[in-house]
Amino acid sequence: MDTPLSTIAVVGLGTMGTGIAEVLARAGHEVIGIDISDEAAARAVASLESSTARAVERGRITEEERGDVLARFRTFDGLRAAAEAELVIEVVPESYEIKQQVFRELDGIVSPTAILATGTNALSVTRLAAESLRPERVLGLHFFNPAPAMKLVEVVSSVLTAPPAVEAVTALARSLGKEPVAVGDRPGFVADGLLFGYLNQAAAMYEANYASREDIDAAMRLGCGLPMGPLALLDLIGIDTARTVLEAMYAESRDRLHAPAPVLRQLSDAGLTGRKAGRGFYTYESPGSQTVVPDAPTPREGAAATAGRAVRSVGVAGSGTMASGIAEVFAKAGYDVVLAARGQEKADAAKARIAKSLERSVAKGRLTAGARDEALGRITAAGSLDAFADVDLAVEAVAEDLAVKQQLFRTMDKVCRPGAVLATTTSSLPVVAIARATSRPQDVIGMHFFNPAPAMKLVEVVRTVLTADDVHATVREVCVEVRKHPVDCGDRAGFIVNALLFPYLNNAIKMVEEHYASLDDIDAAMKLGGGYPMGPFELLDVVGLDVSLAIEKVLHNEFRDPGLAPAPLLEHLVAAGCLGRKTGRGFREHARR
Repeated sequence: MDTPLSTIAVVGLGTMGTGIAEVLARAGHEVIGIDISDEAAARAVASLESSTARAVERGRITEEERGDVLARFRTFDGLRAAAEAELVIEVVPESYEIKQQVFRELDGIVSPTAILATGTNALSVTRLAAESLRPERVLGLHFFNPAPAMKLVEVVSSVLTAPPAVEAVTALARSLGKEPVAVGDRPGFVADGLLFGYLNQAAAMYEANYASREDIDAAMRLGCGLPMGPLALLDLIGIDTARTVLEAMYAESRDRLHAPAPVLRQLSDAGLTGRKAGRGFYTYESPGSQTVVPDAPTPREGAAATAGRAVRSVGVAGSGTMASGIAEVFAKAGYDVVLAARGQEKADAAKARIAKSLERSVAKGRLTAGARDEALGRITAAGSLDAFADVDLAVEAVAEDLAVKQQLFRTMDKVCRPGAVLATTTSSLPVVAIARATSRPQDVIGMHFFNPAPAMKLVEVVRTVLTADDVHATVREVCVEVRKHPVDCGDRAGFIVNALLFPYLNNAIKMVEEHYASLDDIDAAMKLGGGYPMGPFELLDVVGLDVSLAIEKVLHNEFRDPGLAPAPLLEHLVAAGCLGRKTGRGFREHARR
């Protein structure tokens, strides 16, 4: 199998097959494109002509080089054309029957040394290999869409795959400018194995009417820095495709997190498969369009029926990073702020932290010296909650401990004037349990900022069954005033972001526990294949393993799903004091600051 792989056949010229063919032809390989549809073949040729023409216009290649690329791509309607190929990559529909038929026919056509690669992201490579006459030359080669742009390629070995075949396609992937990641054979592999569980949970969250599609997508984009929200991504991938992948994953794992949400079946059966159909979770201008158009569930501008209460002054309780950040946000937006801590010294230290933050903004040109001075002048540091007597909105940002927060709210209940809104920044505790510590639970609401508060645009607005309508309206109006994006959600563990983020992180840890993939390969897969700004283990070390474990325990206790039980490896690391960057060691070693 020690071949140069100079001639490569691509079977199936849909979007993915066309993209792979383009990557190969541009890299100098002779590409044999095969599809039973003449229309698909014509579209593939037209796509390559169009993309190479754009490359010439942009000065990336010459007209002569374009001609060479186009000459290297030939299309055919039968598998016989693959006879001269040293590598065949199939990207036909995700069906065992279709793929097995392709592999059976190829067995009688290609040379004994040719490598056969499946582009599946959901089906068993081992099962496909076992049907072949020479299973040692069969493996998975999973590109990501769009193939010309996405760097990740998962190289999937079965127990039958010969190492030289893996080495050959790994070298090919690197020569194409891709980042190959070696993984074993299980549904979804690394990237999709983590991604589709998260997408499925988002679909279930929407189906349960917990949050709107717009709020779910905005929360994950703004709260996690993702390029797309999960429901928009499902529409892009294809809801039918997602359902197929999840069904394969569930058949293997029997993990309820992989059992497709019923809404995926309902949309698929109705033909509402996403962008390609013109409608999925969202409605599009036309089939294939990426332009979203308003439909019945689209929120109407100015539709709020209740006016909020007037807010001119804000109290922030706490002296840590989050409290300081929230106080800075309100002061920069023009509010008078009382920053109260346990003692004047702590309050002064918190204000000094804000002064340093504002100074950094001036140094970076984001803030003028005058604006800095005005913002700092609006902040009063106080050593007691008694200073909250006249505030219109009181926001607590103290330790994530229910008893501590309840005691603080009892104090604010006594100190704050009637009609003041009382907000908690909890990320995991029941807001209603905090609200009931007061004599006015109707005035209490969750206002979950993300760290660092001055930079992060998202605020989860969490109303309980007792929260008054005008309190909810007040907080949404205030969020807009301080240039944050509010998303509405109910009072349940994890709200939107943590409820979707931490099961994904937990599943990544389980992959390492099972020796399925390395930390580095998993992080690379999610950054390169999913567009995540950080890999899961990078993020866990930044968040703190103790914080992550606490949130995962809360989620498990709330939903009682065995799949949400914290990974033992996480518990062991926390018990050993390996908490991430803050201790110098978590999943990786870090320089102590």
